[in-house]
Amino acid sequence: MGTQHPDNANVPFFKHHNNPFVSAFREIDEAYQNYSVLDADEYMWDWEGKHADSSVINRLYSKHYDYFSKYPLGKDKFLTFRLPNIWEEKGYSLMQAMTTMLLAEDFASDLEFKNRPLFEAILPMTRNADQLIAMEDKFAALAKFKKEEFSNGHEDNETLEMIPLFESFESQLEAPAILKKYLELYKEHFGKDVEYMRVFLAGSDSALSNGFLNSIIGNKLALTKLGEFSRESGLPVYPIAGTGSTIFRGGLSPELIDRYLEEFPGLKTATIQSAFRYDFPTDQVKDAVTRLRNGLQSSEFKEISETEQNTLMEISKKAAKEYHNTLDSLIDQLQSVFDAFPKRRDRQQHVGMIGYSRDVDGYKMPRAITFTGALYSVGVPPEIIGSGRVLKNLSTEEFSVLEKNYPNIKNDFKHVLQYFSKDALDVLISKNDAWSAIQTDVDDLCEFFGINAGPTNEDQESHSQLATDVVSINDQEIRTLLIEKMSKLRHFLG
Repeated sequence: MGTQHPDNANVPFFKHHNNPFVSAFREIDEAYQNYSVLDADEYMWDWEGKHADSSVINRLYSKHYDYFSKYPLGKDKFLTFRLPNIWEEKGYSLMQAMTTMLLAEDFASDLEFKNRPLFEAILPMTRNADQLIAMEDKFAALAKFKKEEFSNGHEDNETLEMIPLFESFESQLEAPAILKKYLELYKEHFGKDVEYMRVFLAGSDSALSNGFLNSIIGNKLALTKLGEFSRESGLPVYPIAGTGSTIFRGGLSPELIDRYLEEFPGLKTATIQSAFRYDFPTDQVKDAVTRLRNGLQSSEFKEISETEQNTLMEISKKAAKEYHNTLDSLIDQLQSVFDAFPKRRDRQQHVGMIGYSRDVDGYKMPRAITFTGALYSVGVPPEIIGSGRVLKNLSTEEFSVLEKNYPNIKNDFKHVLQYFSKDALDVLISKNDAWSAIQTDVDDLCEFFGINAGPTNEDQESHSQLATDVVSINDQEIRTLLIEKMSKLRHFLG
């Protein structure tokens, strides 16, 4: 599933100038290019907190009729709306999105396409089963109104298949209970059974909320619990993971396909975000898409015993606590770096999950991409925060369970630490001694795994030097230019 997440460092391959920014108007062309060039199966059309073009189906079918005649939407290729959550933001975008879905069906029918082009929708920040039923009810009511008041002779379908998106650690673990309730309500409400469920697990926001170790453990526990639910209920469950290129946000890049498939067993859909698609040679990306698709088709849920699940839960709690204790005294100092972070998409004010339990000195946490890229740009990969001290204090038995269920843990930290800048951290410590905790994490990680921290090639050495510049200057425009340059060296913006 291609997405609009703005984490690319380089200019998208379909653009013919040097500006990596993708406007809302160009996102329709982007979707087509992702289908036709990269052979992506699906593309997410995001209405949550951003500008979205409501003419998407009209323009895709009108401009690329021959292509979609061969690969029709809703059958061979898929466009999936991520709807705004009306319990978190105003509802006018939801009405526009649902109206777009209904009108798209009419337009496709006029062109003699047999399939509904849009029939699934993602609900971000899903809290309970009632919300999913409410969204389906609203769509059905709007479809009925349209049919009665504006009928043009086409058959309308009043159903909408909802995909719950669970973002926090807690909500991901509660997913089976929410799904069980949803199945009951659906049967009562519509008089039929749900045939299958696609379930979306976030990676970025959970890492932003409680740190890297907590997030990756949460994803693994959620997947095994969804597997248990599927076996017990008999309902096919097809998980989706929202993951970016950097390890902190899931670690899905064209260079990490095998690692990704090993770490997230049971997935059936993976998000290939902007950095995946645009920060590597196109031929490499196309090959990676094929390998990823093949791997996902054969991926099966992994069972984790109850005893091991309990151990992983305890580790995740320790990791979250250390992450927050460390970040509390650092976050305000990063505000100027957040402010200098370059933009890649048209965005409205963020209305999604803040991911941090409180304000710190009056400043809320930024989006996960900005947070991740900012930390990398000051030479402190966010995966490090709290991790060294947590791992050092685990018992032998605890680490054995963690390593068994996270087999790439050593390689991941070895990879991440190549972007650590000792010189940049020294500058940060000179301004705020609380950064010394990060040096402790780095030392503990190196000792624990028997690895070295710091650059291993010329690009990483340049990245380290630029990180020192970023933390040493105060000019925001220059800082933005440095962040842009660094992002190209590491193959992702954030």
